[in-house]
Amino acid sequence: MNSKQNQSEVSRRDFLRVGSLSFVGLSMSERAALSAAQSDRSQKNCILIMMTGGASQLETFDPKPEAPAEIRGPLKAIETSVPGLLVSEAFPQLAQRASQFSLVRSLYHDAAPIHETGYQLIQTGRLSKGALNYPCFGSVISRQFGPRGDAPPFVVLPRLVSSLGVNMYRGQQATFLGEEFDPATTVGESSASGEYEIKIEGESKAIQQQYGKHRFGRLMLQARQLVERGTRCVIVNLFDDLHQQLTWDCHGTGTGTSGKVYEYRDSLGPAFDKALSTLLDDLSSKGLLDDTLVVASGEFGRTPQINAHGGRDHWPHVWSALVAGGGTPGGQVVGASDARASAPVERPVHASELTATIYHHLGLNPASSLAQLDDRELKLVDASPIEELITG
Repeated sequence: MNSKQNQSEVSRRDFLRVGSLSFVGLSMSERAALSAAQSDRSQKNCILIMMTGGASQLETFDPKPEAPAEIRGPLKAIETSVPGLLVSEAFPQLAQRASQFSLVRSLYHDAAPIHETGYQLIQTGRLSKGALNYPCFGSVISRQFGPRGDAPPFVVLPRLVSSLGVNMYRGQQATFLGEEFDPATTVGESSASGEYEIKIEGESKAIQQQYGKHRFGRLMLQARQLVERGTRCVIVNLFDDLHQQLTWDCHGTGTGTSGKVYEYRDSLGPAFDKALSTLLDDLSSKGLLDDTLVVASGEFGRTPQINAHGGRDHWPHVWSALVAGGGTPGGQVVGASDARASAPVERPVHASELTATIYHHLGLNPASSLAQLDDRELKLVDASPIEELITG
């Protein structure tokens, strides 16, 4: 049974009892009134960049230069603009901008080590229960605040993820909220309210060159365009399919998705580094960064030890994320992993806390009611925002 069938059955059967919802059940006129009263919050935006495949913490934001070779891997650690803060040599441009973002180095979850669980937890704050799939934060925001002008409120670039390995829900749809709150996508798929064409138009060759004329650059430029146009939530799937292409899923076997970790330095890293650095600069130059939370994260990390194929395997026990914009502090590290990058040793941050942080930035209390299910109030997410990322 596919995810669309799952969510339809849930809508008909499991959620017939869902009645008045303290936030997402508001009528259009009530939402408009609330948005007007919360005009400042309703201007907030989020760009979540999913490093699909599960990026290695050691080859990205948490290098371990003092570890044995089989742990630290083939990539070097480099200094950043923040004294004492190191990142992978794959990211020299981001290293120069370290004062503009925070790194969370202690993300974890304890569910099955498959791509789908991490995707669900980061984007919904929960794991599915049987046929019960929870809505993506973008769909909740879409239903709560509605569109700004003619911009779709929630977009997934370039399309929903598929072929991650297991045929189950991946956390990017509206589920029981209703199909009208599903995301629009670049391929014309959208909610029942209408289709949106998302193209790169009106951009100079210079800015396209700065982002990079590759997949990552194109997607991040589109994300900026959407936020500038009025879209509230953009999720960027750096890869929407893990088959027959090089992705962050670096098992090292050399088949399909399974590149070796040195390809983070030689291929994936430079494209990501260029595109994300330009996105931060571009949002800042247009006065959008203060209102736009930018999060870049994989759905889990990679095993501390290099495997026999020169890669690393799935590891949900610890990984790292970059968080910038939205008024968050820059130049700081939240949490820490052990000397092998195998587990948090300081300030463990569950993946659902990242979801709660996104909700908080976008103007919704994560503890607010989402639905009433079996005489139990269902909160937006059962986690608190990451305090170190909140100012004021």
